[in-house]
Amino acid sequence: MSANRPAWMGKPSPLVKAVKAVALVVVVAVVLFPFWTIVATSIASPQEVVDNGGWVVIPTSLSFHAYTDVFEGGVITHALLISGGITAVGTLLSLVATVFLAYALSRPSIVGGKPVLLAILFTFLFPPAMIPAFLVVQELGLKEDYLSLILPVLVNTFNLVVMRGFFQNVPSELIEAARLDGAGDFRILTRVVMPLSKAVIAVIGLFYAVSYWNSFFTAILYMRSDQWPVQAVLRQYVTQGAALSNTSEVTVVNSPQSTKMAVVVMATIPIIVLYPFVQRFFAKGVLTGAIKSLGKRSQP
Repeated sequence: MSANRPAWMGKPSPLVKAVKAVALVVVVAVVLFPFWTIVATSIASPQEVVDNGGWVVIPTSLSFHAYTDVFEGGVITHALLISGGITAVGTLLSLVATVFLAYALSRPSIVGGKPVLLAILFTFLFPPAMIPAFLVVQELGLKEDYLSLILPVLVNTFNLVVMRGFFQNVPSELIEAARLDGAGDFRILTRVVMPLSKAVIAVIGLFYAVSYWNSFFTAILYMRSDQWPVQAVLRQYVTQGAALSNTSEVTVVNSPQSTKMAVVVMATIPIIVLYPFVQRFFAKGVLTGAIKSLGKRSQP
């Protein structure tokens, strides 16, 4: 009986298990080593960093002087608050817009749903270039306004398609039963569809949060230097060095390597802390939504 089973369903031998374990350890080490080097360099003394050529793997003496310098300057603290606000507001607005639009496009009776969907998919294939996007933001009066970092990227096409595919496979019997009870579309969405779609909503929310948190190029284009989020300031630190004073202009200085790595750690930790809370929804939300969406397309 076992001979008829596919190879991937058979019980692996001890040698195969050992090889998988070694490969997993190697992959984890390769992923964690760069991050550990950054953390170790950030807590090493500036002299030790210089003596080791700019990078420290195992610091001999701990020093949190780099973090003290960063917090005392005020630039990073201010930038972290800006990034937190943009991420929170942007993620909320993007989720609301994506959920409403995905639900509307998932209903077969919606008027003009297919042309709207094709127009949205067109933007996925041909995204706007930098200069037209800049001119649109400028003409709308959004330059040096934080809305310029949110409104142009409010709805991501990939996220919309995944969520629409998930909504399409909510049992139609539940929706029809709710309609018979007198519920409208808004109540059906909030009371029936969304409670059944917590996994995909959590994953899409994570995608939006990471995107807003890591965005820096549009901030450099549209905002003054004292309005930059943490990723834009981080780029300034790492590539050129930046003054530790919170002024309207970022002055270029020679920041120690340990200070630069401290900024990298502070910009990375929020996402690392957030990810475990939604990790359990990740595979379920993305794979289920994508597979259901492909299944719908394959049907005649």
